[in-house]
Amino acid sequence: MGVKACVTTRQGGTSQAPFDSFNLGDHVSDAPEAVAVNRQRLQQALGCQPAWMSQVHSSTVVEASPQDCPTADACWTGARGVGCAVLTADCLPVLFCNLAGTRVAAAHAGWRGLAAGILETTVAAMETPGSQLMAWLGPAIGPAAFEVGAEVREVFVSRHAAAVGAFAPSRNAGRYMADIYQLARIRLAACGVSAVFGGGFCTLGDPRFYSYRRAARTGRFASLIWLD
Repeated sequence: MGVKACVTTRQGGTSQAPFDSFNLGDHVSDAPEAVAVNRQRLQQALGCQPAWMSQVHSSTVVEASPQDCPTADACWTGARGVGCAVLTADCLPVLFCNLAGTRVAAAHAGWRGLAAGILETTVAAMETPGSQLMAWLGPAIGPAAFEVGAEVREVFVSRHAAAVGAFAPSRNAGRYMADIYQLARIRLAACGVSAVFGGGFCTLGDPRFYSYRRAARTGRFASLIWLD
């Protein structure tokens, strides 16, 4: 008995190009029957029931329910066999567990969700001091590929002065290269979460993963965490 986690890749599914082949997103105009088969294969392989959400870049956190698909961007559970799942294709998936191994959560954290406070509300939903939590940063767009405007930089710097270090000037005037991993670590540290792992991927440059910036018409991969 314990905590298990998984990140899917593009391989092993039934979806046709440009969603080939293990697309798990049901909102990207892929064939519904292909997505259903892919999701069924995932559930069989993991031995848990994924709890999907309708993600909208909000700060809303809900209790995970495999029977529903609520509008939210993070979910948590204390029930065994229920997989907290997020779908991404450049945004940052963040997986959480408490040190006691009794509660887990998953958050969808693009820059809008980060700015809205999705990580802070997820930490609060864990009902555990930040020092008793662990977080893992899954595959997302890397700092060498994520260009944003000055207004995005200001949103983060105005909240945490340390966020200045997460932005480097772009070769394009008035633009910046953003490190979404560093921005997440700053936010988590402010919540007392220091046990943070992962953060070494770039979905744009790694063909194993879907990337919206690589191809706007594409699928979504999943990051899940559950109590076995």
